[in-house]
Formats: sequence, structure tokens, C-alpha cells
Amino acid sequence: MLPNISKTYILVIFGFLLILSGAIYTYLDNTTVPFSFCEPCQENPEPVVDEAVTGVEVKQCLHKGVGDLKMQAGLHYPQPSTLIGRTDVNSVTNWNAPLVWEGTFDPVVIDDIYRRMNPRVAVVVLAVGKYTRFLKGFLESGEKYFLVGFRVTYYIFTDNEQDVPNVKLTKGRKITVLPVPSAKRWQDVVLSKMKWATISIDKQIRNETDYLFMMDIDSIFHNRFGAESLSRMSAVLHRGYYKNTERDKFPYERRPQSKAYIPPGEGDYYYTAAVWGGYLEDMYRLVKYCYEQSEEDAKNNIEAAWQEESHLNKYLLYNKPAKVLSPEYLWSDYDAPGSDIKLIRISQLVKNYAEVRPNGGN
Repeated sequence: MLPNISKTYILVIFGFLLILSGAIYTYLDNTTVPFSFCEPCQENPEPVVDEAVTGVEVKQCLHKGVGDLKMQAGLHYPQPSTLIGRTDVNSVTNWNAPLVWEGTFDPVVIDDIYRRMNPRVAVVVLAVGKYTRFLKGFLESGEKYFLVGFRVTYYIFTDNEQDVPNVKLTKGRKITVLPVPSAKRWQDVVLSKMKWATISIDKQIRNETDYLFMMDIDSIFHNRFGAESLSRMSAVLHRGYYKNTERDKFPYERRPQSKAYIPPGEGDYYYTAAVWGGYLEDMYRLVKYCYEQSEEDAKNNIEAAWQEESHLNKYLLYNKPAKVLSPEYLWSDYDAPGSDIKLIRISQLVKNYAEVRPNGGN
């Protein structure tokens, strides 16, 4: 047995450690400390003043999950209900991700949460050849409805820089023009968007943004497109296939020779490639994947059925999106909406494809 003095000494040390650990816990519990940064945010976290501790600046990780979403005190909004909501549509996927429709979120709450993070948002569009005519409508409507009150940079890939219109932008928003060569086929146009986005993220965009959206320029915003669209990866249901009850009727690439191949009997939804977005590093992986898989197909003398959209659907089948956005987030002026579409947030324009596409409608 140990001598009595040794036992006393051990008890004193043990007691001191208990007191010290309690003091540290109390200090941390009452002091604002930085979030633990995930790897993509480590290099350039954005500072945000935490109003709960006046004047204390903390660096919040934008790559956040649901328990980290902070809202200001005193915000007024209708009380949410566990019993009342949309019953005409499904609002959750089978992997428990939100399926976002009008009426499934409160814009006051979700915009306040994300404005406190003060994220930088990039919108990448390709306007080559005659498609520059759509820039003015896209940009002007975006200023009215797209993430209003957030920092936004429109990155415009174009072969006609002189045709980029001078559009009045609100505070914290800007346009960056990135020259690209012309294309001879519209298929090459859509595939080249993945190439130029990959290169530009590596060279420039990565240092200037936190979230990135890829969008088609031949579209107009009609209603609020807000922070409910932000996540690590947000995919939009294609308006033409969101009511499909048989996955084998989705227009996936079904030829095994293509890198976009999805076997019969597999699939969740069919996503559009005209609008999709997410956290910068997650988007970079997806954009680069689409580009590299398209290049592999080209080496094997095959082109996926719907170009980058086919590769996008292949990727998102096995790498599930964190949010799925309803067809409100990309409708088309060609189609009348059904009763489940309460409002159209952005819609593709009617146009003469034979006239605007470099190789016509072929």
C-alpha cells in the first residue's frame, strides 16, 4: 500500500484537475469561440460579428450543417407548424434531404441566417455567339430577384466582350467578363462551359467566392430566388420529368460505352443542367468531373445523350445532393405550370434554336 502522504498528494492533484477542468468548461461555455473549420473553409474564413457577444468578431465556417444555423434575436415571422404544410408534394428525399418548394420554408428566417454568414456567391454563365442577346434580361432580372442583399459576382464567359451590357448593379454585386473562344456546335458550347469553369475556378474564382451556381443565360428571373437554395450541393428537378413514376423513363445515358452510363433500374430523379449550385469546392469537384468524363467520352468517339447533363445525373446519383430544388427553380416559357407550381422563380425563354445556335437546332 502507498504511504498516507502519497495518497493525500494524489487526492490534492486530482481535486485541482477537477477544479481546473470545470473552470475551462465554464469559460468556453460563456465565451464566443471560432467554429471548427472544415477543410475547404480553412484558408479563407469570412469574419462575422456575433451579436450575442457585442463587439466580438468570430470567424464562421460557411460549410455548415443544420445545428450551426444562427438567427438574430427579435426577428418576427409566423410560428412554424408540425401539422400544417404542403400536402400536395413531397418535401423530403429518401436520403432525408430537403426537397424545396414554395411553402416549405420561411424566407425571412432563412435569408437572415445566411446573411449573417455574409457569403460570396458566384453565378457562372456562358454567352457565346448570338446568346449574348440574353445577357441584359438575365442580369436585370437577377438584380431584382436573385439572392437580393447578398454579395454576388456574375462571371460571364463570352466570345463577344463588347456585347456585354452595362447593367446597373446593387451594392456588393459585380460582373466579371472572362473571354473564351467561339464554338461551331451548340453541343460544344454546353460542354465547354464545364471546361472553362474548371479552369477559371482554379485560376481565379476559388479565391473570390464561397458558393457557385451554374446557370443558362437564356433565362429570366420572375420571383424570389433566395438563400433556401444554398447548400453543399443543390440540384434542380427537370420540369419535364419530375412527375415520372418510372425511373427507366428518365433520359439517362443508357449506352455502357459512355462514362455517363446509368444502368437500367437505377436512378432517383432527373436533374437539369441549366441551374445547379453549391459550396465552391463541392461544385468544383462536380464541374471538373463532368469536364473530365466528357473528355474521356470524346477519346472513345462517343458523346453523352445530353452532354454535361448526362454526366451531372450520373454524378448526383452516386453523390447525393444536400438539397433538391423543385422545378420552380427552372421552369420554361414553353410549358404552362401545373397547380403544384405555386410560382416560377426562373424560366427559360422561348427562342428560335435554328437562329441562335451556331449549328442550328441540330
